[in-house]
Parts: sequence; C-alpha cells; structure tokens
Amino acid sequence: MTAPAPGPGGPLSRLTLAELRQRTSMKWRTYPEDVLPLWVAEMDVPLAEPVAAALTEAVARGDTGYPAGTAYAEALADFAARHWGWEPDPARTALVPDVMTGIAELLRAVTDPGDAVVINPPVYPPYYTTLDHLHRRVLAAPLGADHRLDPQALAAAFRQATAGGGRAAYLLCSPHNPTGTVHTAAELATVARLAREHGVRVIADEIHAPLTLPGAVHVPYLSVPGAEDAVTLLSSSKAWNLAGLKAALALAGPEAAADLARIPAQTGYSASHVAVLAHTAALRHGGPWLADLLADLDHNRSLLATLLADALPDVRYRPPQGTYLAWLDCRALGLGDDPAAAFLETGRVAQSPGPGFGPGGAGHVRLNLAASPGTLTEAVRRMAATVRDGSGSGGSSGEAAARPERL
Repeated sequence: MTAPAPGPGGPLSRLTLAELRQRTSMKWRTYPEDVLPLWVAEMDVPLAEPVAAALTEAVARGDTGYPAGTAYAEALADFAARHWGWEPDPARTALVPDVMTGIAELLRAVTDPGDAVVINPPVYPPYYTTLDHLHRRVLAAPLGADHRLDPQALAAAFRQATAGGGRAAYLLCSPHNPTGTVHTAAELATVARLAREHGVRVIADEIHAPLTLPGAVHVPYLSVPGAEDAVTLLSSSKAWNLAGLKAALALAGPEAAADLARIPAQTGYSASHVAVLAHTAALRHGGPWLADLLADLDHNRSLLATLLADALPDVRYRPPQGTYLAWLDCRALGLGDDPAAAFLETGRVAQSPGPGFGPGGAGHVRLNLAASPGTLTEAVRRMAATVRDGSGSGGSSGEAAARPERL
C-alpha cells in the first residue's frame, strides 16, 4: 500500500500516536496499546485554543460551581444563524448534561411506558438501550438502500405507533449516525408532514450538525414548516471533541415550549458549569478551528475511499456527507455478521460492530475517520491483511480484548 497523501495539516495531523496514547479516556484505555482505536466517538485532536483558554481561565478563578444564565444558548443561536441561516430562540431552551440524557427526559415528557418510539436503523446503539430502559416500544422504519429516509417506511411505522391510541414519538438522527447521511430540506418537510398527519412527536438529535462536510447542507429540523411541536437536542461535544465536558441544549419549537418545563430542574443542574463555558467558547470563537477540522475530515473520507479501492475493493463504502463516521459494508469479505471481531482479534483495529446498530447492521462496521491520514492508512492495511491471510501482521497475535457494550 502506497504512503497516504498528506492531509491539509489541520487538527487531525497535530498529535502523534505516542502523544494520544497518554490519554486516559475510553478510546485509549479500553484496548491494549497494539490496537488502533477507531471506534468510539472521540477525535484524535488537540483542544481548540479558545476552548483550552476558557477552561484554564475558569480553573484559575475557581469558577467551578453550578451553571447559570443563557450564554450557551445565545452562542448556539448565533452559530446557527451564521452557519445554517436559522436562529433559535434562547428563551425556548433547556440545559441538559448531554444529548442522550435530554432525549430520555423528553421521551418521558411526551410518551408513556409502553408507547412506541420510531427509529431509523441502522442507528446509534444507545437509542436501543435508552428506549429499553424507559420501557418504550421500538418501531423500525429502516433507511433505504441509499442510506436515506424512506417515507413509506416512516408512514407505516407512524400508523403502527399510534394504532392503539397511545402517544408516540420519532427519534430523528440528523445527520445520521452511522451512515453520515445529511437529510435534505425536502426529506425533513416530508417527516414533518407525516408526523403531523399521524400525531407523532419528533425529537431530533442534531449533535453532529456542525460536522456537515463540503457538498452537503445541514437543515435544522425546527426550521422546517410543520416542525413547530418538535424538540431538538444540540451540543458542541462532537464537533469540538468535548464529550468529557458534559453540557447540551434542548431547543423547543413554539408549540413544544411546555415540554421543556417537564424536564426536572436537577437535570439542568447536572450539566457542568465548566463544560458550559467550554461549549460556549467553542461556538463563539472556535470557528476557524472547526473549518480546519472539516478540511481534514473531507480529506480523510476521500482517502478512505482510495485506500479501500486499493486494498479492500469488496468493501462497499459511501463517503459520509456529515459526521466523522464511515459505515462499511463488509458482507462480501466472508467475515460473518460481526466483521469487527475479526478486524480486532487478527488485525488489531477496533471498530464499532455493525449488529449493535440494529437491523441492517449485520456484516458492517463503523469506522471513526477522525484520525491522522497515517493512522487511517495503517488501519486499512491491517484490515486487508486480516482478510488476505488471517494473520493481520499488524500487531499482537494474542486474544482480542473484550469489546465494551457502549459504542
């Protein structure tokens, strides 16, 4: 395999593997050091300078109490206006610790135990565990073969969800995880029309929205006509690699403002004040850093296509329109329903197993693109060696570490 073309030189090229392995987060401590971790949603980047400065200043003045005020919501409104031509009302926001906690609280507000929640598999695995914990019924409206929303599947699921007379919700992943699909304005308008027609409440997870890549345009769901009774969850955590700094926002349409009042007050207090300061700084001052990151990701999604065409031509890959996730169809490789197991055990590359994403996930893996071009190239080399001779030749021949439940 030839050496990778150098990337644009943005955040993904600034840290060595040796430096990254000094980190103590989940990505770097779940597997032994001979494993390349391309699984969980952490990026191989340094902190954006404005974020680091905000954290340093907060610690220096001992500003580590409870969160207060609307600075985060106002910064998000300004960011949304600049990037998406849409300005949410900070008065219709609620602070939550993270997007999944916000989703759980909103589902408690708009549905009851036993009610149905529609999702679009293959989709983010914590949706399944959260719905199971809340005792909500999962109804699947699978994505089409083109990884796009299927209006007929949605309509059928919405009819089924409300057939018994109970309340129902739809958990929309936008942009979609794991496929990286960015939904169009027309697609989202269809969602809003169908949801209104069937009386289904929409909760939109837009955590990857700032990571829309060149050639696609993120459309905020609340900006679509007919979405006035929906709620959207947003955070800076994915775009600026702040998962360990817990803070997210729930944004309500004008007909859904009362739903925010049903979220317990302690939920907002559970967000980190220091995290709020960091997220606010990212939105206010982290634009240039984000632009450099997006250039890196644009390069990496194309690089991965080249690497796969050269070394693993039987893997089907549609470059993502958003996120830093690649959804790889490995069914032609003969590695079974869970090819991630072989890539980990033999190739020493950790990826997210496709079956965890629900129907349509068997035979697939989700690969995290947010690494250096060199790391990505080495990962594909190891994966190809796994398929070619079963030896992997890229790392230890010992047994793979147990894979975690959380993805």
